[in-house]
Amino acid sequence: MANVALVQQAPIVLNKTDTLSLAVDIIADLASQGTELIVFPEAFIPGYPAWIWRLRPGGDWGTCEALHTRLLRNSVSVGAGDLDPLMAAARKHQVTVVCGFSERDPANSQSTLFNSVIVIGPDGAVINHHRKLMPTNPERMVWGFGDASGLNVVDTPAGKLGTLVCWENYMPLARYALYAQGIEVYIAPTYDSGEGWIGTLQHIAREGRCWVLGCGVALERSDLPRDLPELQALYPQEETWINPGDSVVIAPGGEIVAGPLSNQKGYVTCEIDSSQAAAAKRALDITGHYSRPDLFTLEVDKRAQRSLVITKNLS
Repeated sequence: MANVALVQQAPIVLNKTDTLSLAVDIIADLASQGTELIVFPEAFIPGYPAWIWRLRPGGDWGTCEALHTRLLRNSVSVGAGDLDPLMAAARKHQVTVVCGFSERDPANSQSTLFNSVIVIGPDGAVINHHRKLMPTNPERMVWGFGDASGLNVVDTPAGKLGTLVCWENYMPLARYALYAQGIEVYIAPTYDSGEGWIGTLQHIAREGRCWVLGCGVALERSDLPRDLPELQALYPQEETWINPGDSVVIAPGGEIVAGPLSNQKGYVTCEIDSSQAAAAKRALDITGHYSRPDLFTLEVDKRAQRSLVITKNLS
């Protein structure tokens, strides 16, 4: 059994340092309550760039540039130690932490960004680092394509754990790659919300016979910086909630056991038993007795493609 918590709190938007400090405080608070697995939402550091769903590509060029510059400046450089406070907090409180963040690529002069999620073990070590394979629609104005080197299921005290970010969860082969590794606790940090999205997560729990933890972004207009470029045009004063959150815990088989938490800030907490995932596969095990390896195969190229190499012909 493991106590888990989904963090449905707003970050300090476009402020990497303060958001990291907030995350450290949240970890300490939840650990003091006996939480063993703490999950933050998609792009929590330094905040999901919600404005991309309202800007006009090519029409709002100046605003796009100004916002992207701030996002770039406050995105995480893993190799530079930006996540050290998070790792130290996990080690201090002996908890597993899953956190989404906007990542600066160490190659290419750190100008390319990725939508990433990291898993930190209770010893403070990074045990998985995944970049979203396919940014969704206007997200491609912000983030590059990830690779499959982080498409892993890792052992944690809460169970065998893996992550896919938001609409990656609509990629059947990506899901199957996690199922095939025996995933028990399937984590989906996301900006999506609503009944349709929750239904998707329930389907994944039924299909994979695993726990599904959907951790959503809760964002109000008041969470945005007052000096955000074109704030009034993008988010009029009368608008309150930008994204409702809808964090939820779903048991193997599809039953909602905690949440959804909608239009509220807080935590979705629950006790889960990872062994239920194996028991739930008695009737349906799509990578075991319900598979047809004589008919179907899946190959995943996990070679890291995390640097861009340009060869010039100097002759």
